[in-house]
Formats: sequence, C-alpha cells, structure tokens
Amino acid sequence: MMYDCIIVGAGPAGGSAAYHLAKRGRRVLLLEKEFLPRYKPCGGGVSPAVAEWFDFDFSPVISCRAATIRYTWKLGDGVEAGLAGVEPIWMVRRDLFDNYLVQQAVGQGATLHAPAEVMGLTWQSDHWQVKTAQDSYQGRYLVAADGAKGVTARWLGFKDRKRRLAGALEAEADLNPPQPPAIHFEFGMVKNGYIWNFPKADGYSLGVGTFRGGESQDFRAILTEYAQGFGVDLTRARQYGHPLCLWDGQQKLHTQNALLVGEAACVVDPFTAEGIRPSMFTGCQAAQALDRALGGEMDALERYTEVVQEEWGADMIWAQRLAAAFYSLPKVAYQVGIRRPAATQRFGQILTGKLRYRDVTQNAIRQLGSKLIPGLGR
Repeated sequence: MMYDCIIVGAGPAGGSAAYHLAKRGRRVLLLEKEFLPRYKPCGGGVSPAVAEWFDFDFSPVISCRAATIRYTWKLGDGVEAGLAGVEPIWMVRRDLFDNYLVQQAVGQGATLHAPAEVMGLTWQSDHWQVKTAQDSYQGRYLVAADGAKGVTARWLGFKDRKRRLAGALEAEADLNPPQPPAIHFEFGMVKNGYIWNFPKADGYSLGVGTFRGGESQDFRAILTEYAQGFGVDLTRARQYGHPLCLWDGQQKLHTQNALLVGEAACVVDPFTAEGIRPSMFTGCQAAQALDRALGGEMDALERYTEVVQEEWGADMIWAQRLAAAFYSLPKVAYQVGIRRPAATQRFGQILTGKLRYRDVTQNAIRQLGSKLIPGLGR
C-alpha cells in the first residue's frame, strides 16, 4: 500500500499531523517505536490555546488546571500570582495525553503501528521507503516527529541544522498535592535555568533544567534538595534525564518530500522550555502543507518552513534575547521582573498566544534600560 504520508513518532507533533491529515481524507501511517501509552519525561504543562486547533475535547486527559504560579529565589523570597484574564494552564501526563491525541487520529482513519521502530529510509524515485524491524512501508511524503533523540532528521540529510541542547532531569511523585493546584518555579539554585514543580491530580512532576550552559551541575542533588520542601523523597522516585532541542535560529525544515516537526525541528522555547504547544503547532502546519502538496501545490513544503519561521521563529528571536538577559543577571531579573505582578500576567498571555515576546522584551528595555540588558536595543 502506498501511503500519502508516513509519520515517524507519535508525540504531540506527530499526533497532531496525523489527526489533521487523516481528517482531510489522506492515507496516513503513524510509526511509534514504543508501546502506547508510554511514559515521557515532561512537566506536562500545556497551553489551553492548543484547543483552537482541534475540534474535539481534551478534558478527558487534563489531570488538573492551574491558575496560580509561585516563584522562589533559592527557596526564599517567594511571590505568588494568579493568571487573571486567561484560561488556567492544563496539567497533563504525557503518556495519557499523547495516546489520546493519537487515538483521535486513528478515529479519523490514520493507521498506527506501535511498537515499530524505524531502522532506515530511502528515497525511491517518487516516494519514501521506510523500513522497520517488522516490515517495510511506502509513502509519498514523510514527517520526522521523533523528537530530540530521533535520527530521522539526520537520515533526511539535515546534518548542519542548529541543535542547541538543554539538559533536564525529571521525576514523578505520587502524592496528593494541595488544592487548588499551583505551578512552582525556583530560580537561583541552578545556574542558567530553573527548577519546576508541576502539579497533577495525584502527584507532582518535578524537574530541573539549564538552557544556556551549565550542564556540569549536579542536577540530582539540586532537585533532591528542592523536592524535600514538598515532602517528596526523590531517592524513592525514578528519575529521568533527557535533552531538549531549543530553538536557536531560523533554519530550513523541509527537504525532498519531507518535513521536520516538534523537537526534531528544534522549536522548544529557549526562555521557558515550553515544547508541547510549539510541537502541536508545527504538526498542524505540516498537515496543511502536506495536504496542499498532495493536491499539487509545488511550493507547499517550502511555505511550511516560511510559516513556522514567521509565526514561531520570529518571536523566538526575542525569547532568546530575553533568556540571555535574564540568565546573565538572574537575581536582578528576579527582583525587578519576576516579582512584579504583571510578569505572571504577561507569561500567561504569551502561553495563550495573546502576547508576543517582542512586546515583553521591548517593555523590559523601557523598564530596565539598555545598559542592564546589553544588545537588546539592536
């Protein structure tokens, strides 16, 4: 059977692409190397803005909703703020969330093979030949959605793309967090990054990450100390280390009958490390582009790269500059930025797509002055 599209990877990006392509009547094969549902290290914070891109309800896999954010500096100097005027942030468990999205795609007619690890691929005149340990498949188009650790992008020839990796360590704790749930961010304990504690209905997802270097720090010891403040003994919890593919500049995301989406496209926010929303955005955009390409539009794949650059990458330039400023002077930034009530409101507006980093950064210039944030005025 010749598929219209083969998608490698069943995360938020791959699931989104599969759903929208199948909904358009295209023959879609989704290949995932692990059994579904499968555990995925991730804080699990999802912007409610993603609901606008789908015509089904995500409520069955929203563990809880958080409308309050609490910040600390080296476990002290705390401040709490509410997300007024925007919908609370969804807290999800990735095994359930990803599988739910994939099942919606299957319901639209997509074919799922899992586990089915891709072992190689070749271009055959007018289609892709994709080989797994079990079988071989043919598809007119291919989508690389296999994440930060995936190899599909390299097999497609994307050897020179920018891949700025960030390190992260996460752990799950089965507890009954207090209600109403709150998102916690700790600054100061980790260099060039932060610690997070995202609540679920039945526990916490705790993590520590660095986004501008500093991977030599003892993440395990730092996270263990932080977790004690929530009554969590991480020595009894399984911990997961993983890389993040942060956005690090505009780059080509298409090649011969193939597209990159999600972390394979390096679209993770370089300031907050938000990855689910941009991954789903690229999956939705990829589906539109591939549908047009299958309909005969010659420049559809090239246009996909342009759309991602225009609607996501252009704003990530400012996110990267804000990250550089914040992590260069984290204590000052915490005092004059994070502690301001307006900071949380802007964070919520960014997550919901109502505000751009460009606006936040320009406001920071006015508040702090170009001397405090070198290079931002250019």
